[in-house]
Amino acid sequence: MNAILTYTLFGYLCGSILFARVAAALFHRDKEYLESEDGNPGTANAFRYGGISCGMLTLCGDLLKGFIPVFLFASTHEEEIFFMPGALVLAAPVLGHAFPLFHRFRGGKGIAVSFGCLLGLMPFWRPFAILAGFFLLFSLIVVITPNFQRTLVTFLCSAFTMFLRFGVCGISLGFLFMTCIVCLRLHMSRELRMKMKIALGHSR
Repeated sequence: MNAILTYTLFGYLCGSILFARVAAALFHRDKEYLESEDGNPGTANAFRYGGISCGMLTLCGDLLKGFIPVFLFASTHEEEIFFMPGALVLAAPVLGHAFPLFHRFRGGKGIAVSFGCLLGLMPFWRPFAILAGFFLLFSLIVVITPNFQRTLVTFLCSAFTMFLRFGVCGISLGFLFMTCIVCLRLHMSRELRMKMKIALGHSR
């Protein structure tokens, strides 16, 4: 239990580092975030308002802060990550990103961080593949717009599929926690709520 609490706290603190803010400061793009629609300190806005260098630094940082704590725990406590307490470790970086201690609990949506957390389960690759598969499905084939609804549907479908595929276990429950955090952040976002549209990729 001590290991669970230690890695959960470590994951939360890692998640609390907002690399979009760090990259924006390094590349002198701080003001651009004030002009963004949703003010989200995440990878998409880093690319959109900061450019490729700013976006790549943010993407790598957000993936790593999810990957490192989960991978360290999973590699040293291989069986515990599949039990209920392991769900806390899996979701902690996303919680930190959404409600960061270092930024007055005003964070981002946690999409890239979620991918990083699932990458931390490697070589158990199926959870990452499920999230990536739905992300690609709703981005390229059955295209859902705008991004707000696409993210919501992607995470909900992924959570449902993980429970079907893996049953009630630490990984399924951990991803459910992650989904709840992402959905809460989406609800709190300043992003405009546009009507959802669905179209086949070739007909766009």
